[in-house]
Amino acid sequence: MSPLLAQAATEPINRAELLADDPLWLILLKAVVVLLIGPIFTVVLIVGERKIVGRMQNRPGPNRVGPFGMLQSLADAVKLPFKEQVIPDTADRKIYFLAPVIAVVPALIGLAAIPFGGEVTIFGERTVLQLIELPVSVLLVLAGASIGVYGIVLGGWASGSPYPLLGGLRSAAQVISYEIAMGLSIIGVVLYSQSMATSGIVAAQADGGWYFYLLLPSFVIYLVSMVGETNRAPFDLPEAESELVGGFHTEYSSMKFAMFFLAEYSNMVIVSAFATTLFLGGGMFPFFGADAAINQGWWPALWFLAKMCVILFGFIWLRGTLPRFRYDQFMKLGWKVLVPAALVWLLLIATVRALRNAEGVSTGQILIIGGVAIVVVVLLMLLIPEKEIPEDEGVVTTSGGGHPVPPLDLKVPETTPRRKAVEARRRSEEKQQAELSPQAAGAPGESSKEGESHGDL
Repeated sequence: MSPLLAQAATEPINRAELLADDPLWLILLKAVVVLLIGPIFTVVLIVGERKIVGRMQNRPGPNRVGPFGMLQSLADAVKLPFKEQVIPDTADRKIYFLAPVIAVVPALIGLAAIPFGGEVTIFGERTVLQLIELPVSVLLVLAGASIGVYGIVLGGWASGSPYPLLGGLRSAAQVISYEIAMGLSIIGVVLYSQSMATSGIVAAQADGGWYFYLLLPSFVIYLVSMVGETNRAPFDLPEAESELVGGFHTEYSSMKFAMFFLAEYSNMVIVSAFATTLFLGGGMFPFFGADAAINQGWWPALWFLAKMCVILFGFIWLRGTLPRFRYDQFMKLGWKVLVPAALVWLLLIATVRALRNAEGVSTGQILIIGGVAIVVVVLLMLLIPEKEIPEDEGVVTTSGGGHPVPPLDLKVPETTPRRKAVEARRRSEEKQQAELSPQAAGAPGESSKEGESHGDL
């Protein structure tokens, strides 16, 4: 190789150029790895969650299958496809089969835009640990995390049962509520980094510091929102077995039941990887620069995995610590706390950025203005009187127990269209059998008459 070509080969190029130069076999290899991350983490997380929660509750957890019970999830994954599929007669079969697929597929492809590390060499090819690089990668990840709710809603509706339907409707309201707060928290990161590409956000944190402390309110709002987005405890209201039996997947069994769990844990992996990218510096090791040897090669992928596992442990910790919220408390937290707080914080970020870009405004003046604004907001919150609830308003209750009762004009349908069709088919079959039975009974009589006539002859 000539010196000119060697110099050109060693010149640094950006991530987009490296990804565009990937051969087809390397793209397919990356795609397979991205699709396998969700199922592999699901198998590991289920066992890890059961062991950790068991430890928190002073019990062993799974300890039968494999060493220390580590193969329990693998045994369940082998068992579930061979279990009997029970499909309700009232189910809409096409949507019933399609709903788990809609829930799983977006959860598996959402990791395509996450930068797991920097530049590496795979079988002699220079590339980066990322499948695709888009100027709006943040929107792609958000879309993948939010489309899965359609599978939950359709699964609850297609089951033909009231309790799964209620669970699906709860999930729709929950995801819409908390996705607004999540989006507002991410807008703060986009404003601060001046980029909507995930790799650009990581690069901005390498220069100016991690956003989990620079944008602490955004980080807290995102953490709370991602728990509500993934329907995890204490926000697992769509699966509240105390009032909905099992939630939206009550009527599902066998592999379709497992697909809903695969979607849930894959969404946990996606939001954890997204939090690592947005707020924890991606694959960078703390206290070292981006040019340090510890932040080069395959090391960033290891640091990224460690940060993501810390956030996933937070999911498990919450499940083993906090009780489930009431639904009104849950929606109040989303609409009356997280969304207003995110809007105020977003306005403050935009104001600070505008003042910093303006000429003649120092950092001290910005801090003074921000302190005065915070004091004014706190005083206004203290001065606003609480709303008084009139004594005559409230829910109509029973005379003895004090529990809400359904309306007096409530009418429950006697049957459903599916049951009508099944009943009509059963009646038609009975009618056909009734028509055929006299003919079958008359056949021997005719033959005996013919025998008598022959005897007379």
